[in-house]
This record gives sequence, structure tokens and C-alpha cells, in this order.
Amino acid sequence: MKALEGVRILDFTHVQSGPTCTQLLAWFGADVIKVERPGVGDATRKQLIDVPGADSLYFTMLNHNKRSIELNSKNETGKEVLTRLIKECDVLVENFAPGALDRMGFGWERIQEINPRMIMASVKGFGPGKYEDCKVYENVAQCAGGSASTTGDLDGVPMVTGAQIGDSGTGLHLALGIVTALFQREKTGRGQKVLAAMQDGVLNLCRVKLRDQQRLDAGPLKEYSQFGQGIPFGEATPRAGNDSGGGQPGRILKCKGWETDPNAYTYFITQAAVWEKICDVIGEPDWKTKEGYVTPPDRLDKLNEIFDRIEQWTMTKTKFEVMDICNPLDIPVGPILSMKEIAEDEGLRKTGTVVEVDHPERGPYLTVGCPVKMSDSPVEVERSPLLGEHTIEILTQVLGYDGEELDKVVNSGAVGEAKPIAAE
Repeated sequence: MKALEGVRILDFTHVQSGPTCTQLLAWFGADVIKVERPGVGDATRKQLIDVPGADSLYFTMLNHNKRSIELNSKNETGKEVLTRLIKECDVLVENFAPGALDRMGFGWERIQEINPRMIMASVKGFGPGKYEDCKVYENVAQCAGGSASTTGDLDGVPMVTGAQIGDSGTGLHLALGIVTALFQREKTGRGQKVLAAMQDGVLNLCRVKLRDQQRLDAGPLKEYSQFGQGIPFGEATPRAGNDSGGGQPGRILKCKGWETDPNAYTYFITQAAVWEKICDVIGEPDWKTKEGYVTPPDRLDKLNEIFDRIEQWTMTKTKFEVMDICNPLDIPVGPILSMKEIAEDEGLRKTGTVVEVDHPERGPYLTVGCPVKMSDSPVEVERSPLLGEHTIEILTQVLGYDGEELDKVVNSGAVGEAKPIAAE
């Protein structure tokens, strides 16, 4: 039995933030019904196309394990279908522009009338306030949530990260909120609204930088590289390059082959507990007892010198040799893995972190698997649905439409062409 088996999700999401959330719930066993515009569907189906005539990787990698129904919610018959879906589902998830559901005639009050147990979960760019009606995309969220101002080199412009912390990160937060609301509903019998704002989600992931903002009141941030360089701190948490975000100093260092391989680097942390082992590995045993090098506070103004010396050593080793040497000594290091290396990693495929999926239009492709592993709820990654693939199946099996009712709905234009693929 899957963890969320028996939970039915009405998925009104598109692009990335919402689909990330509902895909995670589908992996855990929920029946996710993706509602799409007839003939159009999720906008990402045709974005960044790499195989003509097939859904894009952008869409397929965010919509596994779901069913698709084409539904015109502006059509009166379509509204009737949607009303019945709301009655039959436990959760409605949406990431429309603010007010879109109200304009459709299915605001929170109306949804509660139809199904008092319904949980309505929303992704928005900003929470309540002066910016709540603004449209937000990934990089906007990273900027507004504090990530960009603290990412990049000290003397460079603010930088966004390739990790989709605004979209996918907020989707993960929303999934937790939904599961929590479902748990509470078991006690109260009532549904509720769940909101995950992208700005809030990014800030939650940047909390250590908010920590450092407050630490500035007590003086300079001594673990930051600029302290050792004698560069004064300003009023706000600065960009810190590849410094560690924690209490243990860390840097990205060159490894053997860096001249031609843009990813021949390792991350190296000078953890206090293994300082003496680090000294031995890099050939500086005197540093174990040398004045000014013995304790972590002593070393803070010498981090550039220390990491320069460690890099002299790492440049004689491949990034994997550094891992092989340091790992048995409990020295925290990690190779900088390219996406090509990750795609080809047999270990990640074995654990289901990277999965190959077959698709009827595009053939085999790689995707990420469920990042959370549960012993009693194993995840099988199923391909994303074709547009409207499960329309007939949902109308008959979920809503109980008989032949006459089905003909009426199909002929009304409320469900597009109503492809009978899954029903067959």
C-alpha cells in the first residue's frame, strides 16, 4: 500500500512549482487528476521542445504518475463536471494568478459549499501584502527571497542559483503543508486553505543568511573570506563566493585536470575535529602545533593561506582521488559532479534517484526519481500523461457517468476530444 493511497488530488497546476508538489504526492500514492485546457494543456508541454511532435522534457519530468483530463471550466457543462470533481477529491492544488479561481466561480467559499472537507492549496509569488498580486517566476523569487543578494562573489553582481529553489522549493513546501492539512482533517473533519508563497519558501531556504544578518550586529563575520582579507563589512549580509554557510570553513578548490575540465573541482571543509589529519594529508604537520593555527578562532584570519595550501595538494589529485583519500579520515569533501556525470551514475540509478522512463511519443528519457525514500511506500516512476489521455476514464470511473451522460459531456465541448486511450 502506498502512503497516500486513497487520497485524490485535483491538480490545477502548471509550469513548475505546482506540478512539483503534485508529482511528489503522486509518487507517494495519491491519485492526481491533472486538469488541462482542451487542445492546449499545460504550457510546458510545448516549451523547450527537443523532439518534434512530443511533449517536452520540461513537462514530462514534472508530471509523472498523474492522470490528465481536458476540461473547459468556462463551459457550463464543464462547470458541472468540475463541481462533481470537487465533491470527489480531497485536495485542490493551484498556482494560478491571484483571483483566477474566483473569476471561474470556484473561490474558497464556493469550494467549501461543495465539499467542506476539501483542502485548497495554492502557490503564490508573495504572501498577503502590497505585492500579493504580482506575477513571480523562479529568478524573481530568488531575488525577493534573499538568495540572490547573498550569492556570488563579493565584488560581483548578485547571482541566482541553478537550483530551482523558488519553483521546486516552494512546491516541496506546499506538499508538506498539504499532508499536514490532511492529517489535521482526520481530527477535525474540516478542510482548510494552505498557502506557500515563493518568497517565503526561498527565505526559509536562506535562513542561515538571515542568521548572519543578525550576527553582524556583534561584529564582522569572521568565517567569511573577506575577514581574512581585511575587507570591512557593510550593513547587510554580503556575498561570500563559495565559503561554507555553516560554522566550518569550506571552499571549492581546483583538482587535477582543472585546466581542461570545468568541473575538476572539489569542495573541501576544514572541520575542526579533523584539523590534525588535514595537516598530515597536505604535508603541513607543523601547523598542528604552530602558534596561530592550533584553534579554529586562530585560523580565521589565515583561511586564504590555508586553502591555498590545501589547493596545492588537491591539484595533484583528481576530485575522486581526493574523496578516496579524505573520506576514510572523516575529512568532509565532495566532488563537483557535472550533470553528465550524474546522468551516468550507476549508484543513483540503483537507488531510483535517477530513473529512465519510456514515453510513447518521445521514447526513453532520464528523469529524477522521488528524493524521499520510504520503506513501506516504494515509488515506481510512471510516465507523464498525454493531453486528455484519461478523460473518459475519469468521467466514468471517478465521477460515475453513464453512457447518456458521457455523450452529453463529450458533445458539449466541455472535455475537448475526450480521447478514449486509457479507457481502452
